[in-house]
Amino acid sequence: MALVMKRLDHVNVRTANLDGMIAWYRDMLGLTVGPRPGFSFPGAWLYAGNDAIIHLVGQGTDPSADEKDLRLEHFAIAATGLKELLERAAAAGEKTSLRRVPDFPIVQVNMWDPDRNHIHIDFDHSEAEGMDIA
Repeated sequence: MALVMKRLDHVNVRTANLDGMIAWYRDMLGLTVGPRPGFSFPGAWLYAGNDAIIHLVGQGTDPSADEKDLRLEHFAIAATGLKELLERAAAAGEKTSLRRVPDFPIVQVNMWDPDRNHIHIDFDHSEAEGMDIA
């Protein structure tokens, strides 16, 4: 299967004001709180229709207090062609990490661009059949 970037999947935002952020995205933008994987940290996924477009991650302190602890932690792109991406990354000597998303049929390839921005490319879990992924 050829590697094809399909769409920006979501934005991940860190916040010390989880309840306020949920209320704002719900009341101001009309998004709804929906299913979220069983992560070990607090957060919420806000949906536009069937798509979770805002992922909020609750933190104990304001992320803007330290520029190394950014509010925008990553962005994600939905794609097809998992094996091709892994082959390209390996050939270029790029660091990647793979993980399955708990409770959702998604496999993520975590990568970092030249400025060290965290990106994950999301694939349907069926593309990872036979691969040893945590």
